[in-house]
Amino acid sequence: MESSRTSNGGRHKVLWWLGGLLLLVLVGLYAVGWYLTNSRVAAGTTVDRVEIGGMTPEEARDEIASAHLTDDFGDIRLIYGRKSFTVSSAGIGLAVDPQETVAAAQVAGTSWSPLAMAESLAGRHGSDVAPVLTLDRQSLRSAIADISARLEMEAVEPGVTFSTAGTPRVTEPRPGLTVDERATTRAVLDALPPVRPVRIVATETQPAVTSAEVDAALGDLGAAPLLPLPLQLDRQTKTLPVSDFARALTLEVQDGELVPLVDSNKLSKGVAKLAEQVDVAPVNARVKLRGGRPAVIPAVPGVRLDEQELARSIASALTESGGERFVKVASRIARPAFTTRDARDLGTKEVVSDFVTYFPYAEYRNINQGRAAELISGTVLKPEELFSFNDTVGERTRANGFVKGFIISNGVFAEDLGGGVSQVVTTTYNAAFFAGLEDVEHTPHSFYIDRYPEGREATVAWPTVDLKFRNNTPYGVLIEAWVVPSTPQSQGEMHVRMWSTKYWDIEAGVSERRKFTRPEVRYDPSDACVATTGYGGFTVDVYRYFRKPGSKKVVHTETDRVAYTPADTVICSEPPKPKKPPPPPKKPDSRPR
Repeated sequence: MESSRTSNGGRHKVLWWLGGLLLLVLVGLYAVGWYLTNSRVAAGTTVDRVEIGGMTPEEARDEIASAHLTDDFGDIRLIYGRKSFTVSSAGIGLAVDPQETVAAAQVAGTSWSPLAMAESLAGRHGSDVAPVLTLDRQSLRSAIADISARLEMEAVEPGVTFSTAGTPRVTEPRPGLTVDERATTRAVLDALPPVRPVRIVATETQPAVTSAEVDAALGDLGAAPLLPLPLQLDRQTKTLPVSDFARALTLEVQDGELVPLVDSNKLSKGVAKLAEQVDVAPVNARVKLRGGRPAVIPAVPGVRLDEQELARSIASALTESGGERFVKVASRIARPAFTTRDARDLGTKEVVSDFVTYFPYAEYRNINQGRAAELISGTVLKPEELFSFNDTVGERTRANGFVKGFIISNGVFAEDLGGGVSQVVTTTYNAAFFAGLEDVEHTPHSFYIDRYPEGREATVAWPTVDLKFRNNTPYGVLIEAWVVPSTPQSQGEMHVRMWSTKYWDIEAGVSERRKFTRPEVRYDPSDACVATTGYGGFTVDVYRYFRKPGSKKVVHTETDRVAYTPADTVICSEPPKPKKPPPPPKKPDSRPR
């Protein structure tokens, strides 16, 4: 019995050992199978017809990369209706990602089933795996935005213009189009890899006003064509012809409604005639001499046709009917550019300089100086305003009131229109000098004339030589000029006075004469010759000292250097013929006699 139990126990141990060994073999085979099937791509696996089954992941990635699968993709085509657009696959960086594709293939072939492992090792478990794609999403969005810009359009609202005769010209409403760029981008991503065209996601936008509403608005205007409008002006009723406002009229969409608008800048010349009946020009304030003193002449407001209000009245009348269908002409006050307060603020209330020069009797001097004084007297210079003698007096012509007199031309006296006007120029220059005004341009005579201050004199010649000075004070300056005519028994007087508010005390100075030059003698046999006794030239410096009123302190000094040329002696005849030199003396006869 003991022997029998021992024998059975041994057999059991053998069976346990055999079972354990078999289990160990099976586990080993399973582990080997799992390793063989999961460390490599499942046999029979393809990626877009590229065989990668049984390869290691590294071998499979290289195989996919070398296949250039992206070359088969081509460009992506997007369509909307009959319009077609393309997006370059290369432009958006569309490519196959070998690493992610192999990983996806391995996931697809991975299984814990022994049967699946056996089928995989037998090559019956592989499958076709879709390639995993990568792309630059920002480039895709940019490409779709470009397509959107080409495809989108705003809804066109209707509009109406009119011919001169009042016939309407209608711009019909049209729907617009808005592209949903995000939805279109998602549609492209969902369609990858691109096999067929992708539809662009877009919606139509409708105009606020329909064609039927345009017809209704034209009916309200009675615009088939337009009709003249009654016009109320100064208690009179006139007719405003269609041709005067039709080209200025439009129907435009505002706040979802079609409304009439009239452009005041396009109203015709016929409407401008209304302005002639309504407009009264404003009058600027002035400063004038009255009773020997400056006086402010107040400004007078004017009246202007309000063309913008007229345009609104026309547009409003078009939508009315019956007795309310008329245009009321509106006016507004026109303010003067230079007001009474402006004139008073100029402060032209006192004499700030007064200068006089004297001249010998000559009727042309009385006439020409009197005319020039008349033209400059009353001139008002506002602060920073420039005075020009030539601009103020104008060309010296007979039509302008001037006669012939003596002038200096090429260093000698000659006759021309406006002779003697330099006396007015010199006197005006000195008045501006002592008023402290800025000397912008002045030209002394070529040679010195002893009835003028040394160095402080000026001449003019139309149109190149001028006297200019600027009012660089904060007050206005009124120029007063007049002539006391000369007579055969008395000298004449040229006066220029400046009215303003005292801003400077001016003192003049002059240096000693220097650099003396001698005159020459000229001979002139012409009928225009003026005989003259010459005298020499010299150079002097003129000083202008600026002080504040009531102060002894010199604020600044100006220096002007003047060089006078000699005044040549002029003899009205042919130059004397040179004397023949005497014959040379005869040599004494040295021969022996």
